[in-house]
Amino acid sequence: MSPLTSSPSRSPLRHAISLLIAASFAPAVHAADLLTITQDALNHSATLNSSRSTFNSTEAGQDVERGDLLPQISATGSLYRYNSLESQSVEGGSSSPTGSSSGDEDYNGSSLGVNVTQALFDASNWYEYQQSKKQVGQQALQLEIDQQQLLYDVSSAYFEILRAREVLEARQAQEKAINRQLEQAQEQFNVGLVAITDVNEAQAAFDSARAQRIAARNDLQISFEALERLTGQQYESIEGLDDDLPVEPPTPTNRSEWVNMAMASSPSIQYAQAAVDVAESSVDIAQAGHLPTLDAFADYSFSDNDRDQLRGHNEDLQVGVQANLPIYTGGSTSAAVRQNTYSLEATQYDFEDQRRYTTQQVRSLFTQVANDVESVEAQRQAIVSSRSALEATRAGYDVGTRNIVDVLDAEQSLYESISDYADARYTYVTDLLQLRQQAGVLNLEVIRGTNRWLRDSNQVSLQLTDDPAMSNGSSLDDIGERPTPPQP
Repeated sequence: MSPLTSSPSRSPLRHAISLLIAASFAPAVHAADLLTITQDALNHSATLNSSRSTFNSTEAGQDVERGDLLPQISATGSLYRYNSLESQSVEGGSSSPTGSSSGDEDYNGSSLGVNVTQALFDASNWYEYQQSKKQVGQQALQLEIDQQQLLYDVSSAYFEILRAREVLEARQAQEKAINRQLEQAQEQFNVGLVAITDVNEAQAAFDSARAQRIAARNDLQISFEALERLTGQQYESIEGLDDDLPVEPPTPTNRSEWVNMAMASSPSIQYAQAAVDVAESSVDIAQAGHLPTLDAFADYSFSDNDRDQLRGHNEDLQVGVQANLPIYTGGSTSAAVRQNTYSLEATQYDFEDQRRYTTQQVRSLFTQVANDVESVEAQRQAIVSSRSALEATRAGYDVGTRNIVDVLDAEQSLYESISDYADARYTYVTDLLQLRQQAGVLNLEVIRGTNRWLRDSNQVSLQLTDDPAMSNGSSLDDIGERPTPPQP
């Protein structure tokens, strides 16, 4: 046998060994989890980065206002050349030497001046500086609001993908099951066991199921785009939610405690309070327009030139205190006080509105999460009941007490229950996260705790197959044997 010809019995073995070796060195593909995606969003979110830049800008504004309280030093200097030509004569045209004069000056000169001013009392500048510090604190709260909103948005988008995927799987399985019913009805009609109306009913149900599957597939595709927009990243797959996720009432279990938590921790309420503080500073600034200002100053000047017949230089120094008292400004200062007083009143109402809104949101979300707990359990039981109803309907169809419409309705009811159960579970998760956001306690620790209930074994690929309705492997497809129509 030629050494270039391998034995037929050994070739598959070598091929299998090669595949095994290659697999042992191939890196494992892990799905992205919620924590990883959240950290990507914190680093790459355009909205959050914009908020950070705004905070940095506001912080720099504080240094601008501080500068008005510190010494102001300015210097001026000049170099010049002076040229003067003079020619004059006495009126009457006298040619006497004493009747006319002429002169010509031409020389270089230089000057230098330095001015130093220090505000001793300027209430407007002081209140503006105090306001700038409050604005920095207010913008820090806005940054916290934006960060918590991003944490919720990423989590919501993440679980929306998982929700859409489970709904799609239910719709795929529903389409398959009804397609199977349609094929059977067609077969039975061909041999004269059922009427054409059974075929038409099955066809209508199949068309409806197909439309629902297409809509579910579109929802899944759209949910991918939302996550990509928030993170600026693309992911091949993400981890799925554990089936054993505990669905429990929120802790603490008292609604009033959640409201108290929100009053103490909500950055939205704190931001509204900070806006009141900033508005109060605006009133102080406007009222300071009635007050005098007092500045200390020092002026130094030096000049020199090379003019003929002059030697030396000029040097002056002036040190003193300057006061300025506004007596009448056309009423603009008083108008500014009224204007800012009304603005302060508006921010106080805004604070009260935010306090009431947060209270209402926390109470509503607490109630919603408590209802979600019951809803999840009810939807789980609905699946059991729908499955039992489907089996009973099939049995009735076998003995002739039920028709194919009843079977189709029972199957659709089962898959609606499966879809509603998935929807209820993810609604519970997102509502609980939103409750924490409204209470002001949504942070990375909460995300990390939620992330513990994700499993790589349940990962969801972010790639849609060309024909998802015909994909295999869904546990939802196992719904029992086909019902056998009664014999004529």
